[in-house]
Amino acid sequence: MCNMADMLYHGKVKQVWSTEDPDIIEFRYTDQISVFDQVIPSLIPRKGESLNRASCHWFDLVEQEGICQTHVIEMSAPDRILARRFDVIREPGAIPKDAQNFFIPLEVICRHYLAGTAWRRYQRGEVSAEDLGFEAGGALSEGVKLPEPFLEVSTKFETFDRNLDRAEALEISNLEPEELDAILGIVLEVDGVIERETSKRGLIHVDGKKEFALGPERVPVLIDSFGTLDEDRWWDAESYANGDIVQLSKESVRQHYIETGHHAALYEARQSGAPEPPIPTLPDDIISSTAELYASMFERLTGEDL
Repeated sequence: MCNMADMLYHGKVKQVWSTEDPDIIEFRYTDQISVFDQVIPSLIPRKGESLNRASCHWFDLVEQEGICQTHVIEMSAPDRILARRFDVIREPGAIPKDAQNFFIPLEVICRHYLAGTAWRRYQRGEVSAEDLGFEAGGALSEGVKLPEPFLEVSTKFETFDRNLDRAEALEISNLEPEELDAILGIVLEVDGVIERETSKRGLIHVDGKKEFALGPERVPVLIDSFGTLDEDRWWDAESYANGDIVQLSKESVRQHYIETGHHAALYEARQSGAPEPPIPTLPDDIISSTAELYASMFERLTGEDL
């Protein structure tokens, strides 16, 4: 049995710790922030609390609506939750067909508007208007609402997430086709709840990602976190109706590093194989504005006070 103080995993902004119960883990959300796959050496006050509480808000709603099981046991602190533990099998295709209580090595992305990487892929000709549900031949503009939700599946456990076709997703996860379909159906139901709730508070849910496990009897279990400022993209609905896209995200942080030249230096180093330049700290004014964004967005996402 693990000791209570064992850290099992340290992501860019989140830690997973063992507890005295081998079947229960604790997620701890830090105040760290990352951009361009680099962790910034500046903390954003109460960011961890805002992410944890927002995610718990959505998990509660999913359970209340009876959509699916979730991994949440209880919120153990404003920035922590206790959750069910699942086995992690990292070898692609190595999960037995009858396995139970395991993490599915896939991430499901659901897009409702043409934005982000989907927009860039469309511009490069990698995704067509027809792929996105439009009639063939028409030119699309950034930010257009998609006719139907556009579901994609990507890998976990590789250096960079990679989009998969259906056959490879089934091969990597060893899921049955109907099990994958059930998970995709759950994502659509969950996003329906998110859209219903956030539209009341002047938000557009643009896209987001979700992760799953299969529990006892291979029943799908929604895990990790979702519906937050880090996992999902949000726009202001009133601005969008007036023809403007107002990004409610850490875009100002990314923009700071683009304007100061750090992004260009980082990109050049990655292209040439040179050591990456360390990311500098954030100025106080951007720390303050980013903290205010996370706090105000928590309140708009959930209708609660931070």
